[in-house]
Amino acid sequence: MDEPQALAAFAALGQAHRLRVVRALVTAGPTGLAAGLLAEAVGIASTNLSFHLKELSHAGLITSRREGKSVIYSAAYAGLSDLVQFLMRDCCQGRPEVCAPAVAALSACACPPSPARFEPGPSRRRRREAIAKPP
Repeated sequence: MDEPQALAAFAALGQAHRLRVVRALVTAGPTGLAAGLLAEAVGIASTNLSFHLKELSHAGLITSRREGKSVIYSAAYAGLSDLVQFLMRDCCQGRPEVCAPAVAALSACACPPSPARFEPGPSRRRRREAIAKPP
C-alpha cells in the first residue's frame, strides 16, 4: 500500500458510521452480512448505508457479492492488512521491543473465526442475535 491508498483508507475510516461498518464486518467474519442486517448492526437507515458502503469499497476496505436477491458485504482482509502493514512498516526503528505490544495484539487476531459463530443461522433472527453478541 502506498501513501495515497493509505490516505484514502483513513479518510474512509474517519467517519463514525463507516468505522462501525468495518468493525461489524470484521466481527461477522468471511461470511459477511446482508445489507439490511448490516444497517441494523450499525444503527443506520439502509438508505444511508449505501453511501458509506460505496466509500469503503472504493478505499478497498470491504467487498460485496450477490447471493440470490441479497448483496452480502465482507471485510476486505487483504486491504485491512495492507493498511496495518503500512502503519507498522517503520515501527520498530531497529528495536523490536518498541513494537512488541502491537505485534502481540495482531498475533492474537490471527486465529481463524469459530465456524459456529459465523455460520448464518437458518433464520434472520438468529443472525441478528449472533451480531449482537460481543466478540
